[in-house]
Amino acid sequence: MDFHPSDDQRLLLESVSRLLADNYSFAQRKTYLARPEGYSAAMWSKFAELGLLGLPFAEEYGGFGGGAQEVMLVMQAFGRVLVLEPFLATVVLGGTAIRTAGSDTQKKVLLPAIAEGGLKLAFAHGERQARYDLTDVVTRAKRNGSGWLLDGSKTVVSHGEAADHLIVSARTSGERYDEDGITLFLVDTAAQGVARRGYATRDETRAADVSLSNVSVSDGDVLGEVGKGLAIIEKIVEAGIAATAAETVGAMEAMNEMTLEYSKTRVQFGQPIGSYQVVQHRLADMFMAQEQGRSMAMLATMSVDNPDDTERRHDFALAKVGVGQAGRYVSQSAVQMHGGIGMTEEYAVGHYFRRCMVIERLFGDPAYYLQRLANEIA
Repeated sequence: MDFHPSDDQRLLLESVSRLLADNYSFAQRKTYLARPEGYSAAMWSKFAELGLLGLPFAEEYGGFGGGAQEVMLVMQAFGRVLVLEPFLATVVLGGTAIRTAGSDTQKKVLLPAIAEGGLKLAFAHGERQARYDLTDVVTRAKRNGSGWLLDGSKTVVSHGEAADHLIVSARTSGERYDEDGITLFLVDTAAQGVARRGYATRDETRAADVSLSNVSVSDGDVLGEVGKGLAIIEKIVEAGIAATAAETVGAMEAMNEMTLEYSKTRVQFGQPIGSYQVVQHRLADMFMAQEQGRSMAMLATMSVDNPDDTERRHDFALAKVGVGQAGRYVSQSAVQMHGGIGMTEEYAVGHYFRRCMVIERLFGDPAYYLQRLANEIA
């Protein structure tokens, strides 16, 4: 894969960067956070107008016709300003589910609605007992005439509070850890039996806990083949890992720029702290970590469409570990280099730190993926 941007990709990145520069200063972001939904509905509309919400969808469904590389460029730009809107939940996770497993009818109805900004999705898979095991699903779906009844609960559903529909995993057969028997359903959040409790997470983005009590869905709401949902879930998670890896790179770029600028203006013992060799060494180490993380984010992007399951899973594990470690080092160093001001709510660097720490644990932390890599050679 050639990672030099094409002319179209450069135009896309320039348009996104210009939009964010005009509308996403740290002060403006604070006003978006103060809104009940925790993000800006006006910005969501601007994303739709720019074509970002249809970025990875085929043109026949009202999309941009882009792929993993375009998503990487946009997510990196989003990471630089800590975008709050549910792009990851709706376009990346939800969109991957529809593109990968949806019927032609589902694609024709849902993808244009997402691209236009009129439909928000959330991926409701994680359960309290499961931690990072994708096969650990106890939510159940049982036959009810020509449809299904769903019972169970999901936790920390990213932007689940704002979603119009949830993509819910449930067991239609088998036992708790079986790979077979998991099915994905499209669930209207207004349906009887669906309850959501929304809250702000540690990085200030929104999430929700979802309970499902005898929620009725039809066969037309099934995504993919009944009982064969695990492969789709893996695809969704991998798309999320690639997107958040790129977001982490953008956040590291912003933190490194902030720290470098601070080192030029913060005076200690009569001279800028950036004049001290130890500070220069730390800045160099932070930049090196950023570039190592960038390489791993590119690996994840390259791996999204790899048809070899074994190789793809291996590469995603490498990327998750590499980006997680890089993001942790850069964000911790940035806070430390800023001293006391780095710990304040009024200064941006601490907010970048928290976002990187949350991303590090999304879809599995580095320790989980290091164990996966170790198991390959055990």
